[in-house]
Amino acid sequence: MPSADQNDLLFDRARAVIPGGVNSPVRAFKAVGGTPRFIRRAEGAYFWDADDRRYIDYIGSWGPMILGHGHPAVVEAVQKAVLEGFSYGAPTEREIELAEAILALVPSMEMVRLVSSGTEAAMSALRLARGATGRKHIIKFEGCYHGHADALLVKAGSGLATFGHPTSAGVPPEVTQHTLVLEYNNIAQLEEAFALHGNDIAGLMIEAIAGNMNFVRATPEFARRCRELCTQHGALLIFDEVMTGFRVGLHGAQGVLGIRPDLTVLGKVIGGGMPLAAFGGPRAIMEQLAPLGPVYQAGTLSGNPVATACGLATLKEIAKPGFYEALAAKTRALVDGLKAAAAAEGQPFSADSEGGMFGFFLMDELPQNYATVMTTDGAKFNTLFHGLLARGVYIAPALYEAGFVSAAHSDADIAATIEAARQVFQAA
Repeated sequence: MPSADQNDLLFDRARAVIPGGVNSPVRAFKAVGGTPRFIRRAEGAYFWDADDRRYIDYIGSWGPMILGHGHPAVVEAVQKAVLEGFSYGAPTEREIELAEAILALVPSMEMVRLVSSGTEAAMSALRLARGATGRKHIIKFEGCYHGHADALLVKAGSGLATFGHPTSAGVPPEVTQHTLVLEYNNIAQLEEAFALHGNDIAGLMIEAIAGNMNFVRATPEFARRCRELCTQHGALLIFDEVMTGFRVGLHGAQGVLGIRPDLTVLGKVIGGGMPLAAFGGPRAIMEQLAPLGPVYQAGTLSGNPVATACGLATLKEIAKPGFYEALAAKTRALVDGLKAAAAAEGQPFSADSEGGMFGFFLMDELPQNYATVMTTDGAKFNTLFHGLLARGVYIAPALYEAGFVSAAHSDADIAATIEAARQVFQAA
């Protein structure tokens, strides 16, 4: 008699004590069905579930594991830091070193404040934008996710350039009444919003390469118009690079697009897998923060000595010559191979990548906005997801999430993934 699946047993235990059995919703597999895999360990490009089944990992902790799991230099740095102390609640030299390393790689930032999560960084950047400009309104785009702060959990209003409605229970409408939600890559709508509300807009927040409606790029024209209109109307352009920062290139999405934002929000890679995020910008804006200025922000674990050790070691590795060229080549090989496998079986498929980040859609052309992304065939994606999972390949358990390749993925891993996808397409 076969032994019970340990993932099923763990999920039953988890659901008794944790809402939905998970501590972040997408992990529950609700979008794709089935039982989530409970991970026991990870190494390089792989992780193993509770039944000791190995998977090629393309989520990489949702982006941070750009070096792969357990990189020796990062592990050594973390072990040394742990022996020195977990947390002090007081400044450390390592915080300065990490800040200096970040500023050296992101020219738009002259000062940076370290925090513990992307949500915290985005929320704080918005507060700073409002404090620095003395204005209330914020622009965001449908399909871009900036964490679960109340003012950002909004969907588009009922008409052009109207303010958003809450998308979560517990968020009063008056909290989102100053958040304007526009269509991604829609220049005409963007221009109308500034024409109507420009003098009241504190900031425009955008994922310049969106990773939360799968992988959708801002067109160069759209990104440039965001910059021009913010400058013209005195609003702050805020790039949310929690996902793209040091993932799509050494200088982030702003480096890819050649656009200089006023504020940048970072996370994931800068912590190397530890809870760490940041926001930063020009000195004149950042000095509006307490203790220098009137905009309050604080955090008990901000600049945590173990997290900063992990982040510093990661940044040192990714700054080495040739790192991104090699990473981008691997990612392109994966994307091109998946496209070829789908084409050979007559399956609609489009894909894109930048650096170590990629996305694919079960449609003939790449979408440019959330409404088009929503037309993706969910049932076909679920078949692909479970087909890959059964063959030892773990992609995001939702069709609206980007994927991630690490430096630890080998040519053999890429080839095995493409072959697994070919088999699933063939059986469909």
